[in-house]
Amino acid sequence: MKLHRNRRLIVAALAAGAMLSTALPTMAASPSGKPELLFDKTGQWQLPYTPTDMVQSVDGKFIYILTDNHKLLIYEPNGTLKASVEVDPGVVAIDTDARGENVLLIDKDSKSFSVFSVAFVADVDTAGSPFKGKADAPVTIAVFSDFE
Repeated sequence: MKLHRNRRLIVAALAAGAMLSTALPTMAASPSGKPELLFDKTGQWQLPYTPTDMVQSVDGKFIYILTDNHKLLIYEPNGTLKASVEVDPGVVAIDTDARGENVLLIDKDSKSFSVFSVAFVADVDTAGSPFKGKADAPVTIAVFSDFE
């Protein structure tokens, strides 16, 4: 029984090796025998200030760029500048937390790091939408739903 189980493991390992060997030709070898690298620039943004550090949010929605003039630039992945925030002069590094909900800033002058949450407030045009209550109420709560 043990020998039979080991044979199955060997057959599974050989099958996995065969799958890998069929996937490898996509990395073509150059005349020197080393794999070729396809490294194509797909975009470039002109920044208004000199960047010193950057990080992308875990969900991919934002790219945070720290600049040499104490600004944190927040970009969308398409290159649109979403916001610009002043940071303390000692801030030298940026990161996001594991969930991507907060931006972490390292300040060398105060020997500290700070945690900032990032949220954008947007006006929603509700004209022509169904509503309940007074049309001129001082507060509007907009509810969006999708059954899928």
